[in-house]
Amino acid sequence: MNSVKTYTLFTDHDVYLFKEGRHYKLYGKFGAHSAEKEGVKGVYFSVWAPNAKKVSVIGNFNNWNHKDHILFPRWDGSGIWEGFIDGLTWGTLYKYAIETQGGEILEKSDPYALSWEQNIQAASLVSTTWYEWNDQEWMDKRWQKNRLEAPLSVYELHLGSWLRDGDYPDRFLNYRDIAKKLVPYIKEMGFTHVEFMPVMEYPYEPSWGYQITGFYAATSRFGSPQDLMFLIDELHQNNIGVILDWVPSHFPGDANGLHRFDGSYLYEHEDPRKGFHPDWKSHIFNYGRNEVKSFLISNAMFWLDRYHADGLRVDAVTSMLHLDYSRNEGEWEPNIYGTNVNLEAKTFLQEFNTAVYKEFGNNIMTIAEESSDFPMLTKPVHDGGVGFGMKWMMGWMHDTLDYFKEDFVNRKFHHHKLTFASMYMYNENYMMPLSHDEVVHGKASLIYKMKGDEWQKFANLRTLYVYMYTHPGAKLLFMGDEFGQTSEWNFTRSLDWHLLKYPVHKGMQEIVKELNHLYTSDSAFYENQFDKHGFQWVEADDLENSVYVYLRKGKKKDDVAMVALNLAPKVLDYKIGIPAGTHWEVVLNSDDEKYSGSGVEPEILEEKYEEWRGYPKSMTVKLPPLAGIILRQKKDKKYKLHRIKHKR
Repeated sequence: MNSVKTYTLFTDHDVYLFKEGRHYKLYGKFGAHSAEKEGVKGVYFSVWAPNAKKVSVIGNFNNWNHKDHILFPRWDGSGIWEGFIDGLTWGTLYKYAIETQGGEILEKSDPYALSWEQNIQAASLVSTTWYEWNDQEWMDKRWQKNRLEAPLSVYELHLGSWLRDGDYPDRFLNYRDIAKKLVPYIKEMGFTHVEFMPVMEYPYEPSWGYQITGFYAATSRFGSPQDLMFLIDELHQNNIGVILDWVPSHFPGDANGLHRFDGSYLYEHEDPRKGFHPDWKSHIFNYGRNEVKSFLISNAMFWLDRYHADGLRVDAVTSMLHLDYSRNEGEWEPNIYGTNVNLEAKTFLQEFNTAVYKEFGNNIMTIAEESSDFPMLTKPVHDGGVGFGMKWMMGWMHDTLDYFKEDFVNRKFHHHKLTFASMYMYNENYMMPLSHDEVVHGKASLIYKMKGDEWQKFANLRTLYVYMYTHPGAKLLFMGDEFGQTSEWNFTRSLDWHLLKYPVHKGMQEIVKELNHLYTSDSAFYENQFDKHGFQWVEADDLENSVYVYLRKGKKKDDVAMVALNLAPKVLDYKIGIPAGTHWEVVLNSDDEKYSGSGVEPEILEEKYEEWRGYPKSMTVKLPPLAGIILRQKKDKKYKLHRIKHKR
């Protein structure tokens, strides 16, 4: 006798939108939901399995017997199976037993489950995202913190290895325990946002969370959904935004996951040229299938809605947009126009961006991790763009790190690796990343990418940070890099926090803190970070001295800062052209002893009203070795301050 009763949460309009690919709140319909029928409390289940012969709910309540609780197929051709089981409550373990047309029984976890087990079986749990939030003040004003005109300094971290219990290093901390340590640290360091590497449920630890099986489940390795909400809530109450890594590009082939969910290629593309990723041995979503688009866009909405996320950093966008990504000739098929663009994926990303910005406006941001030169990623969809808020500036990251690896005597031959970004830095809205990908798999930590002896390595990295924080664009720094972690990132253990007892590491942390506070308080560095009027070269071509000088400008005419980088290991008395009527003072020196520098004091040695490199006035500045200095334009009662109009 079937113990399932008829019940539904779907209206005809829900089903219509789902089939059209335009239902963006499916998490309120699919999955397991507490319900009541005829005065009896229980759980309503619903799952999409259009090619299944039979679907039943199995779990610890029926000894995993697939014959007792058989769901009902809807009559409307939607492929939805649903039903109500009385007596069940939160914490119930369950899966769907799906009988294929060939008679095979597949035991699948719920694609919409809010919690999963942490074991090899990985059953779903009947759970809830109910939580009493205390971040209303943040939510009301967060548009001010998340808009492009605001300073955006992001701390990227992996929850499993940022910090562990010293007494039990093999044990993960709970989200709530992490909150106690993370929130004051981020606040002290001056980062405006944190970015969590995937918090969605994943089975394989070495994937770092990028091989997701439970797209709607907060990974239970760190606690419950409410524990994660507590962490986000605490960050928000301390004026810190939260960005989540989101992976709509692929999923693993685990037996209980999305792969061949009802015995057919349901979520993934059937053609392996579009549906299988050769590098990651994973399966690629079928972006041309409407129900899959509804699943994915609803998933994005879910994390922005239920978990109050302030943004989504979309992983592996390059692989989504290019049909030939990581494929040899003959292993991919061009689109109808004969090009390598995955038109279905592009349309999906446009629909995703349109949907989330329509729902949340400028309260949130979407960020593309994209390494090609795919055009108009951050341009509006109505203008033919893909609609992202920002894009990672991968070219800047690679060119910059390549430069800093060079011997000092060779840097003149690579000088324009640091100027090249100015050729394209306003083509898109860029976030400048120094991400986790750069400190794993034998690439070395950031500090050991730097050239020279120990002092020179630290001096180089401090100067790199000055360059990064004063360059146009939002900022992102991976955990550990802020204090010069010496070993590569290891996801199985905590960061090497003990290094902070050494002055060079403490000094590195101090300059990152100082740069964060300077960047977030000085409008010259953020107001025009995506506007061509915010940047001007003063000296871009001094190859022999390896010196760079540029201006950053805010919206007000007198809101101007100057940055000078000396990337040679010698002190220079350096002549710089400046506009008439301007005077300057040094506000930061990366060679300062408080950062564990050598203590060479940058000085403005003289100012003259003589033309220099096209400027009517000049000043000579002592530049410390391997250092970056920041100068601020100041008003002088003797001179009328003029807006800098000189163009190079």
